[in-house]
Amino acid sequence: MLRETVIKIEKLSRKYKGYISTEELLREGITNRQIGVFTQIEMLERICHGHYWFQCYRFPKPWDYKALEVSFSDPEAVICADSACYYLGLIDKEPVRLSVATRRSDRRRIQMNFPVSRHYYSERLFPEYQITLETGHGRYRVYDIERSVCDAVRFRAELEEDIFAYIIECYRKRNPSADQLLQCAKRLRLLNQVKRYI
Repeated sequence: MLRETVIKIEKLSRKYKGYISTEELLREGITNRQIGVFTQIEMLERICHGHYWFQCYRFPKPWDYKALEVSFSDPEAVICADSACYYLGLIDKEPVRLSVATRRSDRRRIQMNFPVSRHYYSERLFPEYQITLETGHGRYRVYDIERSVCDAVRFRAELEEDIFAYIIECYRKRNPSADQLLQCAKRLRLLNQVKRYI
């Protein structure tokens, strides 16, 4: 590969400081063949279809890179349950698997470089309690704390026991009355299950 091309990708890595799409690479004059070569020699990491991370200067990935990268793969996906609790600061231990919610009708593939638990939601439940987090590298959607605690209860069997217990303990300390949580649980038809733990 020509040295000029390598210099060009290094300049682009400084310009974009992290993520870049195939569309942006092509617009910058990098060909599909060159993208393949740069991925092979590990100057680019393929995140998902159409998205890459520059590895030229070993920029550290953002702390919430998993949530960002899933949103590149499926912009409608929402971080849920224990993972949302982590990204919203309720708990400080990152779950091993990223919990993601999508509509039942969503057939986009979510194939990442890290483990993901995908949960399919009905059209009625999916849009409730979503918030969008903006970052310097992009945006992603999460469910709010109450919805995420409810989802942690819903998926309790799939979560690590210590993570689940920690979520409940932290939520109780932060919100002793738990009124909002119970209102959310009622709306999601999880009131009896949530009451067992709160």
